[in-house]
Amino acid sequence: MHTEIVERIGVGGESPEGDNSAYLVGDRALVDPGPPTDDAWADLRAGLERAGVAPSDLEAVLVTHWHVDHAGLAPRLADAADATLAMGTGDAPLVADYAVERDRRLERDRETMRRWGVPADAIESVLEDDTPSPMPDSIPVERLADGDRIAGLEAVSTPGHTLGHTAFAAGDVLLVGDAVLPTYTPNVGGSDTRTLRSASTDSRVQEPPESVVDGDPLAAYLETLDRLADRSERLLPGHGETIQPDRIPTIRDHHRERTRRVLTALERRADDDSDREGTSPWRLAVDLFGDLEGSHVKFGAGEAAAHCRRLERDGVVERVANDPVSYDPIE
Repeated sequence: MHTEIVERIGVGGESPEGDNSAYLVGDRALVDPGPPTDDAWADLRAGLERAGVAPSDLEAVLVTHWHVDHAGLAPRLADAADATLAMGTGDAPLVADYAVERDRRLERDRETMRRWGVPADAIESVLEDDTPSPMPDSIPVERLADGDRIAGLEAVSTPGHTLGHTAFAAGDVLLVGDAVLPTYTPNVGGSDTRTLRSASTDSRVQEPPESVVDGDPLAAYLETLDRLADRSERLLPGHGETIQPDRIPTIRDHHRERTRRVLTALERRADDDSDREGTSPWRLAVDLFGDLEGSHVKFGAGEAAAHCRRLERDGVVERVANDPVSYDPIE
């Protein structure tokens, strides 16, 4: 088989975006095995059997990003196949050192949400719902930089949804994970509370000691969209089966409109109450999205924070406090 032959295997089904898309590339690589459930494992094995591929045929198990619905089965499949597990450099530690990095992530999430102005009880609710996944405490993971090749695929750095999100080019297709989805707009800001800096400010992938409020995740994501739009391959998503040609412009329009709504909300609050120290991302999230519960607390506040940071970089708003972070329009 040739690496340009790509077969989709639908796995899982618990995600709001629909079932996960695992991709068998030739008989050498499997991209995004899916969530760590027995049902997803059965789906994956059945898909491999239909394709006439045994796990032992695989050379590499590749993962676009650290979220468990994509990475959860990767250790199990890599072990069954005796294959190399590989991910982008920025996300690899969260799978390679799962137990340690999970503890660090929860503390980072707690501190970042606090700085976004999220109430303490809402923060604790988010963390309580964030239960451990059945993944090894640690496992060898090869780290891939942009342009690296493995099992005939090219790693393509696509940060934004997560710090180290990586797509994989195989022949005339590009497997883009959650960088572009058919119907949902990937969360930016709350789906990974590590710092994302845009290429225009700092192209190095890194994790500084501060939280994502000091980065520019939206700029990084928009640059990813530009990069994907410039490539010639057909895009295949991490959920669902197809991406329409106008999907990237639609996502750009979505973020342009959301930035406008964030600015309008900031201006309204500034007009209503001039004797205060700005507006936090959490208050903006409530204004934009209404009551938020569960993981949507982090996703909503993070999205608002990402748009505030972008407006700050554009010189439209100013940060008037740091703990919690708050913003005001520049008159």
